[in-house]
Amino acid sequence: MNCCGLLTLKKEPVPLKSIEVELEVRDHVATVVSTLNYENKEDKPIEAVFVFPLPGDAAVCHFSAKMGQKEIVAEVKEKQEAREEYDDALSSGQQAFLLEESDQSPDIFSMSVGCLPPGESASIRLEYVTELAVQADEGLRFCLPAVLNPRYTPQGSEAPAVQVNSVPASLVPYSLSFSARVSSPRPISKVESSCSLDPLQFLNTDQTQATVKLGAGHKFDRDVEVLIYYKDAHQPTAVVEAGQASAKPGTLMGDPVVMVSLFPEFPQSVMSSVASCGEFLFLMDRSGSMGVSMNNKDRNKTRISSARETLLLLLKSLPMGCYFNIYSFGSSFEHIFPKSVEYSQQTMEEALKIVGKMEANLGGTEIVKPLKHIYEQPCIPSQPRQLFIFTDGEVGDTKEVIDLVKNNSASHRCFSFGIGEGASSALISGLAKEGGGHTQFITGSDRMQPKVMQSLRFALQPAVVDISITWDLPKDVSVTVLSPPITALFQGQRSLVYGQLSGQRSEAAEGCVTVKYSLAGHPTQNQLHFSLKPEKDTGLTVHRLGARTLIRSLEMEGRESRGEQHTGVKEKVVALSIQSGVSSCFTAFIAVNKGDGEAIQGPLVRRNVPRTGIQKKLCYRSSSCIKISMACSNPIPQAVPMSCGVSATRGSGAKPTVFHRAIKAVQRIFRRRNDDAFWSQPEVKPPPCDPLLQLVSLQNASGFWMLDSALAAALGKMNEEVKKSKPEPVSSEVWASILALIWLQEFQTDAKDEWQILAGKAVLWLQAQNAPNVTECVDAGNALLGCSVQKDALGL
Repeated sequence: MNCCGLLTLKKEPVPLKSIEVELEVRDHVATVVSTLNYENKEDKPIEAVFVFPLPGDAAVCHFSAKMGQKEIVAEVKEKQEAREEYDDALSSGQQAFLLEESDQSPDIFSMSVGCLPPGESASIRLEYVTELAVQADEGLRFCLPAVLNPRYTPQGSEAPAVQVNSVPASLVPYSLSFSARVSSPRPISKVESSCSLDPLQFLNTDQTQATVKLGAGHKFDRDVEVLIYYKDAHQPTAVVEAGQASAKPGTLMGDPVVMVSLFPEFPQSVMSSVASCGEFLFLMDRSGSMGVSMNNKDRNKTRISSARETLLLLLKSLPMGCYFNIYSFGSSFEHIFPKSVEYSQQTMEEALKIVGKMEANLGGTEIVKPLKHIYEQPCIPSQPRQLFIFTDGEVGDTKEVIDLVKNNSASHRCFSFGIGEGASSALISGLAKEGGGHTQFITGSDRMQPKVMQSLRFALQPAVVDISITWDLPKDVSVTVLSPPITALFQGQRSLVYGQLSGQRSEAAEGCVTVKYSLAGHPTQNQLHFSLKPEKDTGLTVHRLGARTLIRSLEMEGRESRGEQHTGVKEKVVALSIQSGVSSCFTAFIAVNKGDGEAIQGPLVRRNVPRTGIQKKLCYRSSSCIKISMACSNPIPQAVPMSCGVSATRGSGAKPTVFHRAIKAVQRIFRRRNDDAFWSQPEVKPPPCDPLLQLVSLQNASGFWMLDSALAAALGKMNEEVKKSKPEPVSSEVWASILALIWLQEFQTDAKDEWQILAGKAVLWLQAQNAPNVTECVDAGNALLGCSVQKDALGL
């Protein structure tokens, strides 16, 4: 083998040299152009195959290849037809390029560059558009996925696993450059990232346009996440985009398309009342990959340890009178209680004891079985079911999971959390979208707790029902809604609606869209008036996003249909995909170089381009096949290979062989994570207890704190000192609770999102006590703790 140029771990040449990414953000929509530069330095023609992630809701709308001065633009064709054309081109010695979406998950794509001759270079241009999600702090989140982890395929699944060639981040053999241009009608407040960025450069005096670049020396050890903040971000807007001049009027691409962005505002009288009921079900991923560190800076903070802390906060924040249960899953699943139980001090303590012992030791990632078990349980009358799903999203049956949630969406709301790099955006976003909930991604140095607590606040909001949208348009104008019906509304969260506008209209014409819904028994509505005059310089971004929305709805309809009905849906999707130039699960982009050059001679060598992935994972594929990839953050001794793929097949009733016993022994070894006799570095000591979590852990289920030595220690005081400072005749519990509230308000201001709900429980409990001398207690508490917190600030 000619081992020149870039090499993989197996010493195979890598034809991909570099990736250049240009991001253009217009308000809350992003257009991403990626250029992948290939070069064949071998002495034989090659086929380069690159499997990579994209945002789950991205609309891939352009794919082209450039060799020298010649550019070939790919066409969208039915997937099987495109594959056959690609194979035919390769067999006849022609250059060909194929881009297709994974059959299992819409956020994984495969790019094949075929018949690249020796010494030849090629630049592949890939373009997609995507909506930017609104975060808890009103920032807009863009994520360029850099990490693609192998997706777990459950036992008995017919779908093959997505084949991913992964290497550690430090060994990715190609470079990445990234630049962004941001423009908005509103001033840009700031741009932040989990990666190092060069300073933001404003392009005009009103700061509505800016550019930013990825800092030098970026490593492929994490996704590139960019957060964009505008002033007055929560303003409803509508953008009308003119149709494509070459397209036929009456078609989606020929007519104008409107994108309406709604931010519902709920009456304050309703928002001030927090729900005191509900069935809260927490479904926690305990697969092997949850033992990986949350980020590279703090190796002690693993995904599972952060999840344990989050469950502590959630359990302390639940309202009295609700019901709850905690499920955990891997290759199998467990639940703390046989069925949901009423929330009380006893049940909370029982749950916390088990939560504290949770480890990432349940093997693979099989989420369907626990979901089916949950949906088989009868709902509790007058206790709306709220499902919280925590996972790193490494599953191969994404579509099956999402369909299951959608089919049961009438009985619950689903809130989803993607943990760590490489979480499937299609899975995480799809769960919340189809389950009428809200989604969050926790990556890099993000703390899980504030994001999860925001979702709990959403879950505690009164459920919005009877949602409808009406359009008031000029007499000769009609609208065809491209978006599925809105199933969930939350205070301050955006809802997007796409509509195809048909008919004649004047330049000065206006339209109005009205969202009507019922909230806590009160009919409510929000209106948005907008101009029907098309915006300038929007290209076809809105059309493509609208087409993508309609394609996704039809694809889901197709999965639910059978026979001729399924065939009819597929034909609709293929026609719409070809018309709009937007990818789908039934189509692919195909480009063939049909030039006059001679056919490329010689056998074609396949080169799989590796990408960043989490290698340190212990996962169980099934009971009959075990694969081991080292599951620990400590350095691996030289005697143990870094990536061993061990497969063992056995029939039912077979006796354990020496080989199987060896596998079990290796598994036991890797559970001894801190054994100095084995690991080549000193034992990693557990991190010190978080002061906030220490105080939170002492709170009673009904909201108060006990006056004891543990509380005194959490407050940084001696027990006798705290007791002596208590005013008379206030009870010990009232005094302890007021001290805890003062400490939270003074010393944990930055973490208010995390403790706000449980502090509200404490305030309600204090108000119910009708305690005398509350003002005197606050003054005495300030004196003891050295604070100056006002009584009103505590909510008292």
